[in-house]
Amino acid sequence: SSGINAEYGEEDQTRIISMQKGGDVREVFSRLARGIEAVRVSVNAASGKDFMLHEKYGYIHSCPTNLGTGMRASVHIDLPGWTSHGIDKLKARCEDLALQPRGTR
Repeated sequence: SSGINAEYGEEDQTRIISMQKGGDVREVFSRLARGIEAVRVSVNAASGKDFMLHEKYGYIHSCPTNLGTGMRASVHIDLPGWTSHGIDKLKARCEDLALQPRGTR
């Protein structure tokens, strides 16, 4: 499945998410860009305001870890070979690769 959704009042104030199954990252990103622009246009039409962009620091957020582009990318994959060895081994391997396992079974 694929789609886009927007959440408001989260740590980022506004969170726009694009996702789909499969490996077409370009399409997911293109959909995200269209969604961000649609929200920006809608907010601007309703309030005359735009997203806060600082020349040096990028987009301004209430969550300082998202300062700059404000973008976070995640890839969700099924790793049946690793999960059969146990979550602790999977977490250790992810740490070696500077990855963060999430939604593990």
